[in-house]
Amino acid sequence: MICLMDGRLIIVELYDKVNLLTPDGKLLKQLPIPGKAFSVTQINQNTIAITYHIKKAIKIFNMENETVTKVITLDKGCWGLSSSDDSLVVGLNTNEIRIIDLKGNTLKSIQVECESNLLHLVYCNDRVIYSDYYGKAVYCVDGSGQQIWQYKQDLSAPMGLCTDTYGNIIVADYKSHRIIVISKDGMESKVLLSDGLKFPRCICLNHCESSGFICDGSDKNLTKFNFLI
Repeated sequence: MICLMDGRLIIVELYDKVNLLTPDGKLLKQLPIPGKAFSVTQINQNTIAITYHIKKAIKIFNMENETVTKVITLDKGCWGLSSSDDSLVVGLNTNEIRIIDLKGNTLKSIQVECESNLLHLVYCNDRVIYSDYYGKAVYCVDGSGQQIWQYKQDLSAPMGLCTDTYGNIIVADYKSHRIIVISKDGMESKVLLSDGLKFPRCICLNHCESSGFICDGSDKNLTKFNFLI
């Protein structure tokens, strides 16, 4: 799930449809992208990219004319996806985060250790932050794979991630039913939301409105919230 630059949402149903929603969470339409989609990121105003784990592929999709403009095939299963400066950052199985250009050329290969598949990650300021569901941790590494920090306190099953404008990391902690904010240096944290949440899986922020959305473990409920950090 991502919040687009214009405030609209894209929600990928697991191995299924790619949905476009209004800024207040109402379904606009299903995007005509075939295949069993997994993760999504926005490249620029009119372009998104989507991973297809089973096909080991990433599709580049033009939102304006609603066409797939390129298919990038990789050698491993593609999971989590993020983008920055016309580059894509993709989690490959449990042990590699690969940075590629929009033609599919490898720019960097970052070797990591993760007990889970690399389902959720964000690329920010030349750093990659990723969650490890089974390892009960969130990690931050640089472009060489050097670990900058790790956060394990009070996490039970971290899943979806996003960052705010200050570089803080917002984490959906699935089994504790909480949204936790970790400072950009990994040293501090606080609970942002807990009341009424059930198994939060994905989270995204609309920076223009200081609001966000949470999708729960049923994959059927979408919750909007306001945040002040």
